[in-house]
Parts: sequence; structure tokens; C-alpha cells
Amino acid sequence: MSEIVFIDGKFYPKEKAKVSVFDHCLLYGDGVFEGIRLYDGCVFRLRQHIERLYSSAKYVAMEIPLTIEEMEWVVLETCRKNKLEDAYIRLIVTRGEGDLGLAPWLCRIPTVICIASKISLYPEEAYANGLSIITAPTQRMSVAALNGRVKSCNYLNNILAKLEGKNAGVSEALMLNSDGYVVECTGDNIFIVKGNALITPPQYQGALLGVTRDAIVELGAELGLDVRQEPFTRFEIFDADECFMTGTAAEVVAVVNLDARTIADGRPGPVTKKLCKLFRERVSNDGAMLSTKAPAPKRISTIWAK
Repeated sequence: MSEIVFIDGKFYPKEKAKVSVFDHCLLYGDGVFEGIRLYDGCVFRLRQHIERLYSSAKYVAMEIPLTIEEMEWVVLETCRKNKLEDAYIRLIVTRGEGDLGLAPWLCRIPTVICIASKISLYPEEAYANGLSIITAPTQRMSVAALNGRVKSCNYLNNILAKLEGKNAGVSEALMLNSDGYVVECTGDNIFIVKGNALITPPQYQGALLGVTRDAIVELGAELGLDVRQEPFTRFEIFDADECFMTGTAAEVVAVVNLDARTIADGRPGPVTKKLCKLFRERVSNDGAMLSTKAPAPKRISTIWAK
């Protein structure tokens, strides 16, 4: 069966799901998005993802034409139409169709797209053995340029760092800011463990406020760890007891080597393993259930017809 995609109030087979070549997301990367997971019929922390989407849209001065509740329905109904119980969901809001100029105010109405598909994760050996990564030469953009808290469709900064990781033969790369402090990886947040402390970079340095990151912060506190959000450098990673990344696709995966320095004994540590286990136990009951159905909001079919 062909995948079903939501675009501007209607559902289309994948082959017919199209947007205008004048859409400003295509022309300028002018849009925001969310990557969301569906676990055993539960869309993990859907409300938190959607609230972050609306925060990103507010930052770029984009008014999303749907209410939060309507957007939740779009996500859930897209999963239902694709008959999925486990999936990766990509929710996108673009500036919409305009002209070839830069002016966003000439775009009449934002475009809303929702895709639900099967997901390709890190191979199981990555979770069993951990990952080796490198520090990318490309620095993370300054928060004064484009705040990393905005999940923007302009991902070139991350893509360049991802290419540098691939060129070095690894699947991920660490990104630093201009002062040499750790911010995040190209697609994941990062944590270190030192003694009883669980530490992740603070939001003011431009790290994405990841939904998985937030869950791990909560779980760490439940385990009695001293959870901190504070700056650290590569040195603290080299010297850490454990290091791991978190993300919607990655979940929780250990980092055992950075820039040819082995971290601790070079194996996933006990805190990482425990947090990964607890996270996986929580995901299928912490969110919006597909089984809870609501009628289609009548307004959705009329918004883009105006």
C-alpha cells in the first residue's frame, strides 16, 4: 500500500503528494518541522512536540493556520490512515507558496505537511557497543544568528558537520560553539556522566531542547542523579565516566570514543544502559494514543480553500 501524506487539509498517496516549486521552504529553507515517534500505537509526547513546533514558528514570525488540537488530529489521523503502530512522523510547516523574492509576507498561507513512515534506526550493535564520533570542524551557529532551539528546515549547518563525520568514517559528529563549548551533535543532544552527575549543555548555548533529552533529564532525576545543564568542553567528554546521545530516532545510544580518545573503558556504561531501558519502557504509554479517536475538525478542509 502506498504511504498516505497529509498536505493542506487533504490526504494524498505518496506518488501524488506534491508542493509548489515556489514554496519558500524549497526556495529558502523557510519552514519549521518536528520529528516524532509512534510506539505501539502511542505518539510519544505529541503535545510537547507540537508545542515546540509552534514555538519555532513564533520565532520565525510564522502563524500556523491550525490550532494545536487540530494539528494533533492531523498527526494521529495520518498514522491511522497508514495503518501504522510503530513509525517515524515528520511534521512540517513551510512559509508557503510565494514568488522568487525573499519577502515572506508575500506568501499567502503556510503549508502543513505530515508524513508517517517506517523508521531506520542505528543498528543494534551500535546500542550494544556504542559509537565512535569526531568533532566537526564546522561550528554550531551562534544563537545570535539562528537560535538552535528553532527546529528550522534550514539544516545546512548540521548537514555540513554530518558530511565531515562521514568523511572521517563515523556516523555522527560533535558540534562546538565559537568558544569551544559542546553544543550538540548533528542530529542529537549529548550527555556526559561523571560520578553521580548527569550533565547536558544548557539551552542558552543553542542546543535543541529535545523531547527525548527532556525525558532523560526527568528519568535521571528519578534515579537520584545530580542532573545539571551546564557548559562543558571536549575535555569533560574525554574524562567522563560515560557519554551518550539522545534523539527521536537515536533514542539513547552510548558514545565510547571521541576523536580517537576512548571514553572510560570504551563500552556503554551502566547509567546509559539503565536510562535506555527506562526510556524504552516509558515510550508506549507517554503520549497520545491512536485508539482515542475524534471526528475530523470541520475547519481543516476549508482553511486552504479561502
